[in-house]
Amino acid sequence: MKPGTLDLETIVDTSPLGGQQLLIFGLCALVAMIDGFDTQSIGLVAPVIASAWRMKASTFGVVFGVGLFGSLIGAFLFGLAADRVGRKPALIAAMLLFALVTLATPLTASVGPLIAVRLVTGLGLGGALPILISVTSEYAPARLRSTLVSLMFCGFPLGAVVGGVAATRLIPAFGWPSIFYVGAAIPLMLLPFIVIWVPESIRFLALNQERARVSAVLHRMKWAAAWDGKLATAPSQTDRSRVAALFTEGRAVGTLLLWTTLFLSLLLTYFLINWIPIIARQSGIGMSSAVLAVASVNLGAIVGCLLIGRLADRQGDPTTFISFAFALGALAIILIGSSGQSSVWLLTTTFMAGVFSVGAQMCTVAYCASFYDTGLRATGVGWAIGVGRVGAIVGPVAGGLMVGAGMATTRLFLIVGVMSAGAALAVFGVGQNVPRPKA
Repeated sequence: MKPGTLDLETIVDTSPLGGQQLLIFGLCALVAMIDGFDTQSIGLVAPVIASAWRMKASTFGVVFGVGLFGSLIGAFLFGLAADRVGRKPALIAAMLLFALVTLATPLTASVGPLIAVRLVTGLGLGGALPILISVTSEYAPARLRSTLVSLMFCGFPLGAVVGGVAATRLIPAFGWPSIFYVGAAIPLMLLPFIVIWVPESIRFLALNQERARVSAVLHRMKWAAAWDGKLATAPSQTDRSRVAALFTEGRAVGTLLLWTTLFLSLLLTYFLINWIPIIARQSGIGMSSAVLAVASVNLGAIVGCLLIGRLADRQGDPTTFISFAFALGALAIILIGSSGQSSVWLLTTTFMAGVFSVGAQMCTVAYCASFYDTGLRATGVGWAIGVGRVGAIVGPVAGGLMVGAGMATTRLFLIVGVMSAGAALAVFGVGQNVPRPKA
């Protein structure tokens, strides 16, 4: 490699992984873990709060829903902000918001204030994810991008698993407020490390013609010697960071299909996580196995995300692997309905559903980061996740209606399996019919 001959894009894509990049990815994964921990925290403490406040557990349906709605709005707003003011300040703001509001959660004493707190917490939690995905994508070489983004995103379900284990220890010993104190303290302690060690996206800086800051990042990453000194051409202010731009230059069909994929996949994911324990208990399966089934889904998601992401990096078009995984996931979800009273069958099928359907969903989010160019990446990912959050709200509600109507378990999981099959068709359409726009 001759000194001073490569553009920024080529430097990022051809340089070997260095310690600075791994540090960035590791910190982003830790934030994703915190996000997963805090997102699930309200579900972990709901039975205890319901007992302490002498209220019906069903009342928490509104609390759960408003938190997911806040995440939806947060993904939209912070995604747009990250494409306008930068990834780093938007990420810091999102972390600070959900940490401070989480810290205030134990101060609530009734449902009304709790709903308000969870709404604002959701804004920060939902806003952080698209930024984490964008930062990881923009510092990852092309040959490993899907793997690294998927690996970082695995922090989210891992945080949910850690939260469940921690709750079994913290709540009996210190009460339900301890979950929120821990959920607030960790991001507040992590913030200084984000400020010091996570640089602004070098591609975002180049688009904004910030030569001095680009040079500083290149020296920090030990890439400065190979740079040819050129910056990317900055897009016009009217074309940058607009939601309408997601539907221009051949992106319209791909955007709609990605939105469809994430809507269906998050619908089925949140249906499984919320309703499997109740349905399993109604079928005669023990409480411990019913709860472990949710952990099984999350653990399967981590395995599937890494496996599918690695396979996707070996191909020019990852949508084929993602689509095939969704199709296998559809079969696994359908088989959950035939578990009967068998705990082994339940844990096996839920794990496989996590590997294929939820793992494919996480890889679809990673694919969104490569589908959109730098000027639209955070907006594109944010809106895709936001639309997916609509499915996350619909899934538990629709599940409640179907369970309340007395629908047979086999038919219930057949319908949810069809959602995974629909996601398979949608993401397959992205790869087959939509040319990827040039970065």
